[in-house]
Amino acid sequence: MSFKPTSFDIAQRAGVSQPTVSRALRGHPSVSEATRLRIEAIAAQLNYAVDRNASRLRSRTTNTLALLFFEDPTTDGTLINPFFLSMLGSIARTCAQHGYDLLTSFQQSSRNWHVDYEYSRKADGIMLLGYGDYETYRERLDQLESEGTHYVRWGAVMPDQQGMTIGCDNRLGGELAARHLIAAGYRRIAFLGEASSHAPEIEHRYLGACEAMRTAGLEPDPDLVVSAVTTDAAGYQAARELLAKGKPFDAVFASCDLVAIGAMRAFEEAGVSIPGDIGIVGFDDIPLASFTHPPLTTVAQDHAQAGAALVEALIANIRGGQPGLDMLPPRLVVRQSTR
Repeated sequence: MSFKPTSFDIAQRAGVSQPTVSRALRGHPSVSEATRLRIEAIAAQLNYAVDRNASRLRSRTTNTLALLFFEDPTTDGTLINPFFLSMLGSIARTCAQHGYDLLTSFQQSSRNWHVDYEYSRKADGIMLLGYGDYETYRERLDQLESEGTHYVRWGAVMPDQQGMTIGCDNRLGGELAARHLIAAGYRRIAFLGEASSHAPEIEHRYLGACEAMRTAGLEPDPDLVVSAVTTDAAGYQAARELLAKGKPFDAVFASCDLVAIGAMRAFEEAGVSIPGDIGIVGFDDIPLASFTHPPLTTVAQDHAQAGAALVEALIANIRGGQPGLDMLPPRLVVRQSTR
């Protein structure tokens, strides 16, 4: 049997690690020129052949885009926010239309996924969905920027943000929710969600609702704000905390549909009628929103348009251009959870 050299053989002769060999053979800047030349010389001596896929990776023309989901705590075990899951079909379809394959994975907060990507070069660029605590996440984005990685993320579009972001006009969405509640006769509107810089999308939704309330001559009550992460369990607990405060309210604007759905269960257990005693509005228009009892009024983000916009923005970034659209308009969907 003929001897077929491997990258481990090269590593042994060069006195370096196998990952260093891999990075050197694809021209990664983290390997010094002297080390790269030594490794390339040993590879030539051993007649080491780099396969076609590896060659494509070195030139960063894999014709593959990576989609990385942030792990969200979910009750169904998917660990994917339902809104992001609804975008998947559009993302895959748009990739195919542009001649790209799609690689999907999780970006776990406990792992240096940005380093994994930088060294593996499995794709020409990455799409990021979800981020947990944005104040912590910004450090990862800073590193992606410094490494020149092609990436686009779904999130809050802000003037001082890093990189390329596609998102919904969350402030307008919050205004639409509050305007609808006010027009329906509700006056004391509570908010369930984390309205802070740690979750800028949620913060913008809250600020939009506050602006609509003030325009209508209503002053938002900070005592009617209860923090909640974006899960139904958190919404359930937040609604119980809101009820325990004993302060009067006649409507709830929830930061997302999952929070609204959890809150509806808590209100039902407490004998609070929806929409008789209170009205409730969510955000996202996930598929489950139309099947709650009563069906949930919500602010819809167009998941098909969102998925397509992400892919097209990333391809534009790879090619040195700018996205044609960075902020998508929301739309109010009125159902029976408000009168």
